[in-house]
Amino acid sequence: MSNPTKPQVAFYWCASCGGCEEAVVDLADGVLAVVDAVDIIFWPVALDFKRSDVEARPDGSIAVAFVNGAVRTSEQEEMAHLMRRKAQVLIAFGACSHLGGIPGLANLWDRKTIFRGSYSDPPSVVNPEGTLPQESWQEDGRMTTLPAFRDTVRTLDQVVEVDYYIPGCPPTPKLLMDAVQAILTGALPPRGSVLAPDIALCDQCHLKATKPDRLLLTSFKRPHQVLIDPETCLLAQGLLCLGPATRAGCEALCPSGNMPCSGCFGPTSRVHDVGAKLISAVGSAFDASSPDAIEAVLSTIPDPVGTFYRYSLPASRLRRKVSQAAPAEAAQ
Repeated sequence: MSNPTKPQVAFYWCASCGGCEEAVVDLADGVLAVVDAVDIIFWPVALDFKRSDVEARPDGSIAVAFVNGAVRTSEQEEMAHLMRRKAQVLIAFGACSHLGGIPGLANLWDRKTIFRGSYSDPPSVVNPEGTLPQESWQEDGRMTTLPAFRDTVRTLDQVVEVDYYIPGCPPTPKLLMDAVQAILTGALPPRGSVLAPDIALCDQCHLKATKPDRLLLTSFKRPHQVLIDPETCLLAQGLLCLGPATRAGCEALCPSGNMPCSGCFGPTSRVHDVGAKLISAVGSAFDASSPDAIEAVLSTIPDPVGTFYRYSLPASRLRRKVSQAAPAEAAQ
């Protein structure tokens, strides 16, 4: 039963892995304080409220809506518009909603290629007629419909207007709790802000003091290829840590666990293209001047797009690989 005396809050999940939903659960005892302070009126992964329940509410009646995940299907578009219409404040929650996230790497292919790779070509699939998902199908007098699968993955703010962003894959419980407190106390920053410190991750890293002023790297190594020194800057050890060009706020959890930062908090406010900034930051650490030497260093980065645009391809200036097969759809 809804409690009209409390701010009403909604959560929705678009194209993502579910880690952002876990972040809410990871509040542990803190979730009790949240539940005590707000009235959760829509959270499909945890509570049995329906889309029709939200549709029946007056526009603007939900105080805050948290939407995680990128936007890939027509259903996700509809829900993004519905949450925007019903909420006073709409928050892009997590890397996929904020920048496109891992699902956004699908923008390297078009819909036709993705369907062929999933439903026709895999050796474990037997599909001699090449049947693909249909948006509608009628049989025995009954019509079945599915959401349309768009050609391009989009960030939430490429579909609807967004008020705030909470970064991370997933956001940390502390970041989420800080955001909830800011919302409840009216202490929010200017509209459009990312609710995390506007500094580079290196500034929060416990290994910061061991980072040399000038790095002279001739190759990059992957974590399984070296015995990591837990007391030395990971980038100085030749590991491709993206902390120099990634927004802080996670308290450097990955470097604290001997894992290089992979950039999930995205850029600071002064960066226009995440991948370009990361390439620039990493390039400044090279000890290579000739084309052959530069090529030798680059060859130790096995997946440049997946490394530098892992969480941000849809939000980047590249946005997606142009599809020659379906140019009209690629513009969606």
